[in-house]
Amino acid sequence: MELYYSFSALIVLSAIFSYLNSRFLKLPPSIGVMVIALMVSLGLIATDSIFPRTFIRISTLIASVDLTEILMGAMLNFLLFAGAIHLHLEDLREQRLPVIIFSTVSVVISTFVIGGIMYAILPLLGITIPLIQCLVFGALISPTDPIAVLGILKQAGVPKTLETKIAGESLFNDGMAVVVFILMLALARGEEVNTSFTGIAGLFVKEAIGGIVLGLLLGFLGSKMMYRVDGYNVHVLITLAIVMGGHLAAQALHMSGPLAMVAAGLVVGNYGKNPGAVSDTERDYIDKFWELIDEILNAILFLIIGFELLLIPDMKQYGWAGLAAIVVVLSARFISIYIPVKLIPFKTRFGKKSIAILVWGGLRGGVSIALALSIDQDLNKDLLLAITYFVVLFSIIVQGLTVGKLTKRFPDEEEAVA
Repeated sequence: MELYYSFSALIVLSAIFSYLNSRFLKLPPSIGVMVIALMVSLGLIATDSIFPRTFIRISTLIASVDLTEILMGAMLNFLLFAGAIHLHLEDLREQRLPVIIFSTVSVVISTFVIGGIMYAILPLLGITIPLIQCLVFGALISPTDPIAVLGILKQAGVPKTLETKIAGESLFNDGMAVVVFILMLALARGEEVNTSFTGIAGLFVKEAIGGIVLGLLLGFLGSKMMYRVDGYNVHVLITLAIVMGGHLAAQALHMSGPLAMVAAGLVVGNYGKNPGAVSDTERDYIDKFWELIDEILNAILFLIIGFELLLIPDMKQYGWAGLAAIVVVLSARFISIYIPVKLIPFKTRFGKKSIAILVWGGLRGGVSIALALSIDQDLNKDLLLAITYFVVLFSIIVQGLTVGKLTKRFPDEEEAVA
């Protein structure tokens, strides 16, 4: 029953905060819920001596939520499928090379740039940690968050081609990020790791490529089933089975569940929902169901992110490190985009506007926090979690609220064929 009570409390708080945001703040839903949760967290911390029981109860509730397991094991699969099911395969196919490069090569570049710079900067702030732990931070903060990106880009007015690049990158970069994070974390723990090219490539193929193949199979199987029956209720159940059964299959096979859901969502969205498979009414029900799932889970996730502040001890002492991390992460994002753009002959031209939006629109979110929470306590977890939280808050609130304005500040810039 504890799980039911915790989930009920999160739903109630999400509903209240969503109402307050819609009534007063009028921010994008996800950002508004997180901002209110953050304000409540700061209020509870400031008035802890006056309302100790309230502080303890909410802290206990948030502590009882295993964000790593909830997000990486459940919510992320639903949210990725919901995002991918609305992405047009033709648009993604046109931008396939930038998406592939930004979701793989750029993640690796960013990991080492962030790790190296943080290793050099932290001693200047009176903090000394091993290089490998800085690389762990680089790995967990490098991937752009698909949940934050997909939720915010819808309202930002970003040009279609750039939106496809950023959304596609955020959906696919988890595979590479997880491989790099697992490798760096294992090295930080002192475990014996096969760091040869074949060892790393084997891990990537099993985790990432295996997940994509599994997702394609599930997507095509589900689409065939949808084609052979009528009724939106059955079609919705089939999509639910793909997500929930696919997660169990990916876990059993030690493959990437998130990538499997992206692949399955793309197939169902572009083939399972086509006019030859379902009617317009059935397609409308499927779309609205997954849009509702997306909105509800986003509200809960960003609520949890706002309240995670209550679980970070001595947040003040990591303030300068957190501010430094924000600058470092943005700089690394620029470098990881700029190098491939200048070295690889893409079909489309990347001007100043394109690069600026790609850098500023690469939001970090719950995935980075979930990975930070999975770090061992003796590996400076409190420090890495605190600076991750600084970066995520800045990314979602500042970047998320201004990326739309950024697109309007730059003069129109056509992406021409090189």
